[in-house]
Amino acid sequence: MTELVDRVRNRLVAGTGELEVALRAESGGIVDDAVFAELRREVTSELSGAGVLEPLLAIPGVSDVLVNAPDSVWIDRGSGAERTPVQFDDDAAVRRLAQRLAAGAGRRLDDAAPCVDAALPDGTRLHAVLPPLVATTTISLRVLGRMRLGLGDLVARGAAPAPVAEVLAAVLRARLAFLVTGGTGTGKTTLLGALLALLAPAERIVVIEDAPELALTGHAVRLVARAANVEGAGAVELRDLVRQSLRMRPDRVVVGEFRGAEMVELLVALNTGHEGGAATMHANSAADVPARLAALGGLAGLPEPAVTSLVASALDLVVHLRRLRDGRRVVDEIALLDRVADTLTVERVWHRDHGLGSGARQLADRLLARDVALPAMLL
Repeated sequence: MTELVDRVRNRLVAGTGELEVALRAESGGIVDDAVFAELRREVTSELSGAGVLEPLLAIPGVSDVLVNAPDSVWIDRGSGAERTPVQFDDDAAVRRLAQRLAAGAGRRLDDAAPCVDAALPDGTRLHAVLPPLVATTTISLRVLGRMRLGLGDLVARGAAPAPVAEVLAAVLRARLAFLVTGGTGTGKTTLLGALLALLAPAERIVVIEDAPELALTGHAVRLVARAANVEGAGAVELRDLVRQSLRMRPDRVVVGEFRGAEMVELLVALNTGHEGGAATMHANSAADVPARLAALGGLAGLPEPAVTSLVASALDLVVHLRRLRDGRRVVDEIALLDRVADTLTVERVWHRDHGLGSGARQLADRLLARDVALPAMLL
């Protein structure tokens, strides 16, 4: 198959015909329509799309497709990694696919640039690494959620108890600013999208992302960062887009993920009258959020006291998610962010194992101050 694909590719590059003509010429003149159709499908998948990984990406519920070696291809559809029977001919075939996917995303992947992190045209996140950084070429594909899930859907799936969902809806109505935190694959983007779907259609939401992941409805505008091209020019960073968003008359500004200095730009915006902002961020627990924010603020050159002051004035709440051993993604904790003697603290509102905490009364006070009726859990 590899030799046939190379011959067809060379014929197409030389401009000597369309795919079907080139394939018939290089395949020895196959006459049987069924055999030829199957061969055309296989060659097309090799010349475009994700090749032999394409059927895996199409499986309902798949969130990740992982290639560790030519004979080691795995998927994750919510219950942990599963090995598949899919195999490549050799490492060269894996490398060709990785380079083609990178090129389709406008990025370079070769010996001079052996790593790539990019978004494919359909939004799928690509990460690939070439030897000698690894023993064999690796490819990681993160698939965007194909379904738009509402908050009620997440409750039905056991991601959050109904009373907790009511609290989150009240937080949204009160225009409190919040972070959705958790590890990789815990459902941060899914929950944030479900919460944004509760907003009135007239609310203008400006979403800033590295790659288009959030499912948007209503009056929403998406700004997507851009990496530098092969010449090292043309990069547009998240922090640049946050500045631009403030000139677009947003009712709410949402950052897909805090990763660096863009955090400071959003915090400044939330301190100048832009209420109801939100973002996601990687963190091991709600208690780790202050240290994580301080570290990100340091990337922007801010000392910890300045970060503490900005966060305490701009952010109200942390919603922390966890992935359980059985693969389920759940809301694990809700906590308030506050400042005590120049130190950023978190006060537990609710925990999946421990119930309500001291922050519950404080959250109730903040909701009442915004004329929002208290959900039953906080009465």
